[in-house]
Amino acid sequence: MTSPLEDPSLERHFKGHRDTVTSVDFNPNMKQLASGSMDNCLMVWNFKPQMRAYRFVGHKDAVMNVRFSPSGHLVASASRDKTVRLWIPSVKGESTVFKAHTATVRSVDFSGDGQTLVTASDDKTIKLWTVHRQKFLFSLNQHMNWVRSAKFSPDGRLIVSGSDDKTVKLWDRNSKECVHTFHEHGGFVNHVEFHPSGTCIASAGTDSTVKVWDIRMNKLLQHYTAHSAAVNSLSFHSSGNYLLSGSDDGQLKVFDLLEGRLFYTLHGHQGPVTAVAFSRSGEYFGSGGSDEQVLVWKTNFDQVDFTELLQSHKQRAGENGAPTVADIAPKVQRPSSAGAAKSAKGGRSDIKSMDDAAPEVTEIGPAMFSSNEPASFDDVEMRSSDSRPRSRGDDFQPRSTTQPLEERGTMPPQLAGTLEHIVGQLDILTQTVSLLEQRLTMTEDKLRECLDNQHQLSQQVRQKD
Repeated sequence: MTSPLEDPSLERHFKGHRDTVTSVDFNPNMKQLASGSMDNCLMVWNFKPQMRAYRFVGHKDAVMNVRFSPSGHLVASASRDKTVRLWIPSVKGESTVFKAHTATVRSVDFSGDGQTLVTASDDKTIKLWTVHRQKFLFSLNQHMNWVRSAKFSPDGRLIVSGSDDKTVKLWDRNSKECVHTFHEHGGFVNHVEFHPSGTCIASAGTDSTVKVWDIRMNKLLQHYTAHSAAVNSLSFHSSGNYLLSGSDDGQLKVFDLLEGRLFYTLHGHQGPVTAVAFSRSGEYFGSGGSDEQVLVWKTNFDQVDFTELLQSHKQRAGENGAPTVADIAPKVQRPSSAGAAKSAKGGRSDIKSMDDAAPEVTEIGPAMFSSNEPASFDDVEMRSSDSRPRSRGDDFQPRSTTQPLEERGTMPPQLAGTLEHIVGQLDILTQTVSLLEQRLTMTEDKLRECLDNQHQLSQQVRQKD
């Protein structure tokens, strides 16, 4: 006999933001949840009882997106102040900051190996950076309007992006080329996500639709019109069977991808739902809204052992065969048992013990940042999940500090302003050079075509003579 699947349930809510919540993300270790807000702050909520929440102050404008690294030891935040910050999510609050774009940074994402960042911006570009030292790698420049979202594929070989030019673009990271453009959205594309198998993508738009695409056949697989207003955020369940969405209509929707239908409609926020995310294990999901609240929900419909499913996703990602909707593994109810119940708990006991009242908040600003030499981000990322340090190579050069860059020295404000202006001009120059290179390539192609035609004409004239 199988146990019936239960409806999702609201577990707890977090109060502490002072404006619309723009993004939520679970730490893979299920001990923390991060959220960003229009109040310029990043908050990290701890699931252990009596633990304070952390409010990280550093951005000078709204925080548009937050993302934990695969190890869970770093949080990246993208802001309207044109910067990206990397934080160590502890009470010390060490961080580093870099000027990422010439306009609002809408999105940030880590590659699966935790070594690369992809950012998307209102300057119409997508940029890639190393996590180590935040070195700029290259830009992707074909969008014609603001880029709202950009994500790595599970294997890191592809990037998907969504823009206010109403397109979803798929990029090859190695060739740096756009390999396909999807034009079917009737409005701005607010959010894009990769299916865990890497063979499909989902997009959400201001046209109130959610779409699922097959990226091998470049074909629309599923189209949902369940929302009555703009869809702001999406998240795939780790099994790949379900898709979660949040909308300006104030509702969260869960779609059953195998059956191609709406599975659940959930109400919890007073006003638009602006952010949603499944935990990495799929046991929980979080949501944020214009009501300044962060809600934590228990999935309850995930009573499946996903080990084999996740392994099959990895295998499919490396195959050449084109996927179909049937490629999304079916949900299976399994018999309830003491062992199954225990293995399904995971981090739930910590979450259930949270108080309903707003937790106490420790505000961490530049004045509280350590002035000594804390562990660098590279040290943090090289620790395993059990916190035992791994061996580093002889060529590793540690950085002296992970304070905000603007706090590291005694640089005069006038010089800092001049340098910021120079960086902005260099960014514009880089984009100009990129455009000139594209035009030069087109000119060379045309010249080569003209020379070929001239050569053919010359041969024809000689033959006649």
